[in-house]
Amino acid sequence: MAATNRTLNSSRIVNIEDLRRLAKSRVPRSVFDYLDGGAEAELTLTENCRAFRDVTFRPRSAVSFPNYDLKTHVLGHELSLPAILAPVGYSRLMHPGGEVAAAAAAGEAGTAYILSTISGHKLEDVKGASRGPVWYQLYLLGGREAAEGALDRARRAGYSALVITVDTAVAGMRERDPRNGMKQLLGPSLLAKIPYLLNILAHPRWLAAFLLDGGVPKLENVVIPGKGPMELIDVAAALAHAVVTWEDLRWIREVWTGPIVVKGILTGDDAKRAVNEGAAALVISNHGGRQLDSVSSTLSALPEVVAAVNGRIEVLMDGGIRRGSDIVKAICLGARAVLIGRAYGYGLTAAGQAGVSRALEILRADVDRTLRLLGCPSIRDLDTSYVVAPSTWKLRAGKGDLEHV
Repeated sequence: MAATNRTLNSSRIVNIEDLRRLAKSRVPRSVFDYLDGGAEAELTLTENCRAFRDVTFRPRSAVSFPNYDLKTHVLGHELSLPAILAPVGYSRLMHPGGEVAAAAAAGEAGTAYILSTISGHKLEDVKGASRGPVWYQLYLLGGREAAEGALDRARRAGYSALVITVDTAVAGMRERDPRNGMKQLLGPSLLAKIPYLLNILAHPRWLAAFLLDGGVPKLENVVIPGKGPMELIDVAAALAHAVVTWEDLRWIREVWTGPIVVKGILTGDDAKRAVNEGAAALVISNHGGRQLDSVSSTLSALPEVVAAVNGRIEVLMDGGIRRGSDIVKAICLGARAVLIGRAYGYGLTAAGQAGVSRALEILRADVDRTLRLLGCPSIRDLDTSYVVAPSTWKLRAGKGDLEHV
């Protein structure tokens, strides 16, 4: 791990895009583009970010408060910032610290971390690294027996919630990956890696750390009975046989007695179904534009889902968040908190735990500054009166409760 523990000049890293540029310079193209890219033409990937421009603020001028409160409560946990670290697969390829480093940074920042099934570190080690809440995200890789084993381990380790991802009937067509040789990087054939060696060798510090860390990690939390941890290369094929249905959710509720979060909702109808199936929260998500291209941005889907849920469960959102002002806009439109993925993934890739911490510092300062400039004393006081959004978003919600939008 020491080979990639680089110092981070915080004075030169002032926003998430700065971390993105630094990450791009420090790892092979295949690794960076896995994190950075999206599905097909990347229309949804682009729209997730662009949609925030369609929402403008309505500040209260000439006001001041002695304190500005950034805290929120999600599933009974008090978070110091309304931003949760989303599950990011293959994190150990980006930096040997991977999920352990990200969880530690989240705990230090007073927020929650969600561990992906597609993770290279054991879930017990990840939970042990964090002082904050840690949730487990479940794919049915390896079948129900493997999933039950992971859920039992997560329960015993102290994971406080389970996140079920429902938008991965198959892996999306992420066109950057085959062009950059991601499959070849993960595979055992040295011959297949030859066309991509020049770019890999151009990043000697990453390569040294990767090799010292043991090379391609196994999926330590997908243990196949009689075989051991699943090989990382098997994931894309396995996803086609691991789709989670509403019927599976009923079985999962019998195995997992804690709160369940359904991730991958974009419509009011699916939101109502999640409520009826006993979810404690849902995440409006299009998988960061990595699954079905040409779906709506998550921000524009937010009013419809919030209206459909009507306060019965907590609504979270991810997708396109690069600034603290993006977080504030999402909360104004009804999200309890947001999940961030690429925003901290760039930091992890650039500098491990220090990079994740810097990403959270940037977002925290952004949120605090935005509240002050809005003239709003706390996260809990944000509502639609602080923003103007496109009228089509209001119409999609189907209710008149977004009167200020």
